[in-house]
Amino acid sequence: MAAYLCPPAVIHGRHTVKTSQIVAEVRERHPHAPWAPRIDGIAASTGIETRGWMLPLETAVAPGEGSGLAAGVGAAREALARDGFAEPDVDRVIASLEAIPVPQTVQERTAPAWAAVRSYGEQAARGALQIAGLDPADVDCLITSNSTTPALPGLDVALADRLPLRQDAMLLPATQWACIAGTRSLALAADLVAADPDRVVLVVIAEALSTTYQPADDTLESLIVRLLFADTAVAAVVTGRPRPESVLRLDAAWHHTLPGTQDLHRLETRADGTHFVMDRRGPRAVQETVTAMWEWLRTRHQDDPGSWHADVLLAHPGGTRVLEYMEQTMPDGWPSGLLDHSRDSYTSGNRGGAAVFDILRRAHDRGLEPGSRAVLYAAAPGLTATALEGEWL
Repeated sequence: MAAYLCPPAVIHGRHTVKTSQIVAEVRERHPHAPWAPRIDGIAASTGIETRGWMLPLETAVAPGEGSGLAAGVGAAREALARDGFAEPDVDRVIASLEAIPVPQTVQERTAPAWAAVRSYGEQAARGALQIAGLDPADVDCLITSNSTTPALPGLDVALADRLPLRQDAMLLPATQWACIAGTRSLALAADLVAADPDRVVLVVIAEALSTTYQPADDTLESLIVRLLFADTAVAAVVTGRPRPESVLRLDAAWHHTLPGTQDLHRLETRADGTHFVMDRRGPRAVQETVTAMWEWLRTRHQDDPGSWHADVLLAHPGGTRVLEYMEQTMPDGWPSGLLDHSRDSYTSGNRGGAAVFDILRRAHDRGLEPGSRAVLYAAAPGLTATALEGEWL
């Protein structure tokens, strides 16, 4: 399994949203929530001061275009008249109901985000091809992922038209990979180029995670979701033969799925849009996949147990708690600081499926010695994980 990865293109959300803005909006909307007195401490514990969104905060918190008259003006007038209300009173009641703000609908939340995902995805795709010294016509296969803005046709077809790609290019959309999109797309790309080393695979991941910002939710989990997520589009080229632009050789992949964990993290589509639901048992389950990954690496290098170690660990385990667990459980003798790039990425938000590419880009920009041994890891709702091992070129 030798696959070669060119440096990724990373397009951050251009609208800067400060944690202080989110705290102010939530405090005003939910002043009596049980967690309200602790909101400043909760926000500070994330370590995130700003994040980039594809759309501004005002778009997420704006009311919908409808009104409190879900049944319609005519039906409301008839009901009031039947109950004996005089016409002037009916007019006042109708006016009051029409003034009640209502949440945005799924369409109102998703449509502008989907447009942004396509635009950002195209920017990332063009950037990755430019970095690799290739043209859209050189692409044999396109792998895409975008979990928070489902659409049919999807991002793959949109990019095939926009770039444009050859008509015989293979399109492989994976809309439900979520946080694992970075590592799993690379594993799939590696399999594709192993079957045909002359293939050129373009991976594009565009996530508008800000669509999960739901103003009406007053749960502690919803507060944390508001504070964590950032919007990002990333893309990279994978080839079966080394190119002058290649920076990482991928040598092996590992997959792991925990049974009975599908409800720990999930997206739910409701009348007002997409909600990300978290269970507090989630981090412990993610830790189980980390333990399994250490065992995979131990077995893979059991003939050289004393000297092999990773020189960089590009990990998206979903949060800083699991990063701490990874540091605590690393094999004995591994150097410190392997997760520095991962921690740096988290300071500006959880990027979901785009995170590993963002972390990889940070490692590339800061420079790694050729021959450095790299491990890429991500876990996602399911609960499932994928890791890759390779060498920096």
